[in-house]
Amino acid sequence: MAFDLQSGTLADKTYDKVRGDIIFGRLAPGKRLRMDRLVQDYGASVSTLREVMNRLTSEGFVVAEGQRGFDVAPVSMANFEEVAALRLLLETHAIRDSFAAGDVEWEGAVAAAHHKLEAMERRMLAGETQATETWKGYDREFHQALIGACGSQTLLDLYGDVYDQYLRYQMVAVVFRGLAAADEHKKLLDCALRRDAAAACAILREHIDGCIAHTRKLGVLP
Repeated sequence: MAFDLQSGTLADKTYDKVRGDIIFGRLAPGKRLRMDRLVQDYGASVSTLREVMNRLTSEGFVVAEGQRGFDVAPVSMANFEEVAALRLLLETHAIRDSFAAGDVEWEGAVAAAHHKLEAMERRMLAGETQATETWKGYDREFHQALIGACGSQTLLDLYGDVYDQYLRYQMVAVVFRGLAAADEHKKLLDCALRRDAAAACAILREHIDGCIAHTRKLGVLP
């Protein structure tokens, strides 16, 4: 049977859209994913959507409920802490390799990513609340840039998946720590330019621990 390129492309686009809607909270935790509604919302066939649901189930974004269908995976404070610990483990490992191997092009990419993030953080600090997805997208780009020279695509891919789980929690809990987080990002940039991996790992731990503590204080997760 010939491979249907158009069908494959549609499946990938549908996957990206559904996954993004889960990460950014447009599909809420615990929401029942009814096939008839998904067909209407995403314009894909039932077979394509089942393929997408199975893929998202394997990644932990969706839960299969036997013959009843699929639900968006629930959230909990305990799971957020597990995801955060895994993110810290992967990112600190990647930082050490990236800081050791990064060249001037890498430095430029890190500085450019921070410039965009810093500009968005200033807007958030000024009270803008309508650009949350853009802000978190720049946040992701900056942290990806920090580890971009680690030399392992497997590590980068695994980290990206874990970061998206972490990002989902930030979006569900609407976590913005304001100036503290912005200052930590600036310190991480300075560490990268100095190639001080030990200091960067310590700041990253503070950065993630601060997010966990802030989320726990908000009391928005079960």
